[in-house]
Amino acid sequence: MNAASTRGKTAGPVSREFNLLSFLWRFAAALALILATYNPAGRSYYHWLRSGMADAALGPEYFVAGVLLLIGWVILLAATQRSLGPVGLLLGGALLGGLVWLSVDFGLLDIDSVSEMSWIVLVCIAALLAIGLSWSHVWRRLTGQFEVDDGDG
Repeated sequence: MNAASTRGKTAGPVSREFNLLSFLWRFAAALALILATYNPAGRSYYHWLRSGMADAALGPEYFVAGVLLLIGWVILLAATQRSLGPVGLLLGGALLGGLVWLSVDFGLLDIDSVSEMSWIVLVCIAALLAIGLSWSHVWRRLTGQFEVDDGDG
């Protein structure tokens, strides 16, 4: 095959279409990062680090794991902040908070359960991050316009 006959062809089935599965993957990634950092079940980096500090057994594995989590947080927070901006973050947080309040008002959630409310807050943070990661695709679908980042300079 020469270069002219391969022009315009892709190496495999690459989908640039945004759909529910695309959003769910972003949500799952955000939720995994959040729950790896902290969760009410007691099996997270926070709890592992706390236990290591109590036992005076901190080593390089704690540092490496912490840096990896920090890298994940910086990537997700930067992408979400760039995509939604301060107003979008505020509105998204307000909407999710309102949905939690509505669920409590309807009796679907127990506000007296600290553990249950902690899980709900963690899921809401993951949802807000997933919305931020997905917003450019949603914006393009709603308006037909592409969001372009001019850079930091």
